[in-house]
Amino acid sequence: GMSPEDWHKQHDLFERMAYALMDCPNPVIAAVNGAAYAGGFELVLAADFAYGAPSSRFALTEVTLGLIPGIGGTQNLPRAIGLRRAKELLLCGRPFSSEQALDWGVLNRICDRETLLADALATARQIAGNAPLAVRQAMAAMDEGIDQPLPQARRTEIERYTPLIDT
Repeated sequence: GMSPEDWHKQHDLFERMAYALMDCPNPVIAAVNGAAYAGGFELVLAADFAYGAPSSRFALTEVTLGLIPGIGGTQNLPRAIGLRRAKELLLCGRPFSSEQALDWGVLNRICDRETLLADALATARQIAGNAPLAVRQAMAAMDEGIDQPLPQARRTEIERYTPLIDT
């Protein structure tokens, strides 16, 4: 029942939120305790890595509603799990389990439901205890280099490494 103008305003807000997560210079850790479907799963994919509870489920269900993912799902899912598997999941709108998410690289770890948030926060504290400029430069080197040819990615790494020598 939204007007086209209201819908565009709402979606612009969603886009800015998702892109802010993806562009955040600090690590973003998702902790999934339940269903992460559609936009919720796109936010998981926007994070740098993710932990999930054993009962968590994941899906990009937009095609079942006549839509496609609109905040990075069509780009982030293939990068996380490979193009062939991503096409099957996205085009079918089929949910998958936390075990599959772990096997396919969506999740880094499955944690007990009771300790999920504590585990994610412990990892965040461990990262926060490291040199902040080094953390940011390492993230930037990986994010920039992943889509570059290897020789160029190596140069990107050195460009991110060199300014840290004097810190």
